[in-house]
Amino acid sequence: MALTNDKLVIVGAAGMIGSNMVQTALTMGLTTNICLYDVFSPEGVAEEMRQSGFNDVNITATTDVKEAFTGAKYVISSGGAPRKAGMTREDLLKGNCEIAEGLGKDIKNYCPDVKHVIIIFNPADLTGLVTLLYSGLKPNQVTTLAALDTTRLQSALAKKFNVMRNEITGCATYGGHGEQMAVFGSHVEIAGRKLTDIIGTDEFPAEEWEQMKTDVTKGGAKIIELRGRSSFQSPAQMSVEMIRSVMGGEKFRFPVGTYVSNDKYNHIMMAMDTVLDENGASYKVPQGTPEENAKLDASYEHLCKMRDELVELNIVPPISEWNKINPNL
Repeated sequence: MALTNDKLVIVGAAGMIGSNMVQTALTMGLTTNICLYDVFSPEGVAEEMRQSGFNDVNITATTDVKEAFTGAKYVISSGGAPRKAGMTREDLLKGNCEIAEGLGKDIKNYCPDVKHVIIIFNPADLTGLVTLLYSGLKPNQVTTLAALDTTRLQSALAKKFNVMRNEITGCATYGGHGEQMAVFGSHVEIAGRKLTDIIGTDEFPAEEWEQMKTDVTKGGAKIIELRGRSSFQSPAQMSVEMIRSVMGGEKFRFPVGTYVSNDKYNHIMMAMDTVLDENGASYKVPQGTPEENAKLDASYEHLCKMRDELVELNIVPPISEWNKINPNL
């Protein structure tokens, strides 16, 4: 039995991430109504999914944005340019944020009653922010994929200590989804042992931990090196798990990118200590060691510089005018 009969739209469904998201959503049995949208025809993906034997679900495909978005209650978008070898997420800033602007306006025009939108195309913190601004939605209704940074840390530690990944608890990365992310290790336990008690020993020298943190922040580039293209299976899995939690399914396990506006961090989208459920996203500011907190501050400053660049590029207006576009901000 599906979690909902509400319409789920997968944007960018003809691509590798999008087509994997479609199959993952169908395998999880999330909804009886799934629409595949792409500017390139997603009909081939839809037909293959129909031939995969999924029952009790209506699978549609279209290149028409109005047809796709009308009546949508949930949206996941991977509809941006992919990252290529030698590129950083920031290299995608202008083009993909222009795509995000169009996406936000399409949501406002065709499905203003949407319940939740997940943005995963890079730089996700900024494309999510732009989508939120132009969609007119509430801050808790738009989230971004930040979990891959945390799963990369968890995976690295599991390989290092030769344990199952579920034996690595307390893993989290916060701030921006990029090489300026803040890796928090102070709450991590390895099969019941505190990571802080292990760092600096012969088992795990401090310099090895520092190298691991650096490698985690460059995890996306490593996938490109290993596979010759950017990640597609892991972002598909994580983003569909996110939308499942908003639909009332299993709780999402990792931090998500969410709109933050408080005394310390404001008018920004970044990964926080989050809860994602039927009410959308809620957050609290994570607390780590002084060094970790300083790294989070630096990540925020990096995001602010990119946000200010969007103002210079005329993709978004000055922050003082955001409320005119979206009264919820």
